[in-house]
Amino acid sequence: MTTTAGRGMTAAQLVEAPQQPARALPTALRRTLTVTIIGSMMAVLDTTIVNVALRSLAETFQAPLATIQWATTAYTLALAAVIPTAASAMGRIGAKRSYLTALALFTLGSVLAAFAWDAGSLIAARAVQGLGGGLLMPVGMTMVMRAADGAQLGRAMALGGLPILIGPVLGPVLGGWLLDAASWHWIFLVNLPVGAAALVLAAKLLHSDRPNDSSAAPKLDLPGLLTLSPGLALLLFGLARGGEQGDFTAAGALLPTLAGTLLVAAFGWRALTARQPLLNLRLLRDRRLAAGIGTLALFTGGYFGSMLLGPVYWQQVRGVSATEVGLLGAPIGLTVGLTLQVAARRIDRVSPRRLITTGVALGALGMALTGFQVGVPEVAAWRVVGSAMVMGVGAGMVLLPTMTTATRDLPKDQLAAASTVLSINSQVWASAGTALISVLLGSAGTDPAGFRLTYVVAAGLLALGLLPAALLPGRRA
Repeated sequence: MTTTAGRGMTAAQLVEAPQQPARALPTALRRTLTVTIIGSMMAVLDTTIVNVALRSLAETFQAPLATIQWATTAYTLALAAVIPTAASAMGRIGAKRSYLTALALFTLGSVLAAFAWDAGSLIAARAVQGLGGGLLMPVGMTMVMRAADGAQLGRAMALGGLPILIGPVLGPVLGGWLLDAASWHWIFLVNLPVGAAALVLAAKLLHSDRPNDSSAAPKLDLPGLLTLSPGLALLLFGLARGGEQGDFTAAGALLPTLAGTLLVAAFGWRALTARQPLLNLRLLRDRRLAAGIGTLALFTGGYFGSMLLGPVYWQQVRGVSATEVGLLGAPIGLTVGLTLQVAARRIDRVSPRRLITTGVALGALGMALTGFQVGVPEVAAWRVVGSAMVMGVGAGMVLLPTMTTATRDLPKDQLAAASTVLSINSQVWASAGTALISVLLGSAGTDPAGFRLTYVVAAGLLALGLLPAALLPGRRA
């Protein structure tokens, strides 16, 4: 924790104090990372692959595109409904069994989706996938945080979080190739060998942490579960509908959004008053966690919300194919991944506040530059991609380093709740950002001027992240 010692140090000394050479990661941590990286990569790639295949699936099942899009919506809603149960599941049956359950559900959903016979069966299979995917991230993050000591958490998070950032770039390329070279079945069947390998490795490599005494397991907060899970599902559904329709005031968007907000608020009240709440929101009294969540909320909303702009711009304005869109996005993904590896390791040694605020500023600058580039008719492609790469540098400096800073000094018994809160925060704000950007683009128009305005607004949302980021600690303890 931050202490008063060393207040007389210079600014340079505060940023980076002499460090011992980095130690090799412990065996238990390496094993945990091996399993969680495979599981995360499978889940993230599958999500982005399906987005590329929606039009092909609509043609295959002879269903309207609006119906097939429910394959994505069902996954998101199931994801939101199950994430709040992660901390409780880990407390009752242990993180290892929770992760094995998540892998099994996701793999089963993949097989069911591969053999879907109509749109309804595909949507149901995607919901099963979502139940597994909703547990993979918070449980995997908790296991990594528990296995890493404070000095190695940044390196561990860098490795464990890489699939989340590079998956959205690799997914469209892989999805386009599978659709062209094979058939739509393979966008789901590709998960079968990966899921099977992950299950075997998880069973062998992960440390068993099932409570020895079942009476010591926390009681399930049923009222909390019945308010938070449906509340999140309704909230995300309302945001998604508002984005699709371009109108948040329409009854189909406004009513579920309001109902979801009320249920989430009811859960918040209960979480602060109940003896054993589903999630311990008292954790937010920790300044670092609260500042980290605020920073991630704004940056996630702007960054992930803007991800829909690139594919739409390249296809509608520039007329390129889906596979070419994936290839144009590859340099951005590589930039994010490389920056992430450097920044997440440096966060173990340098001032979190200085590193993360610099990243937020670069992300906002890159987003604004991208907006000004796409606003120029027939601008050279390398200028658009280069501007987006600046944004990618900022993202690599912000996302996982902020998670590391927010959770580094929390007690081990609070890590499950913290990782669950972080996962919910990311899911809600990514959905809110996507809905906001969709509505803004629809009203501004899909011409160069419309894209420019939308990118600039997204840049402003990123820049707002500087306010909570300024409350992060100025140096490592």
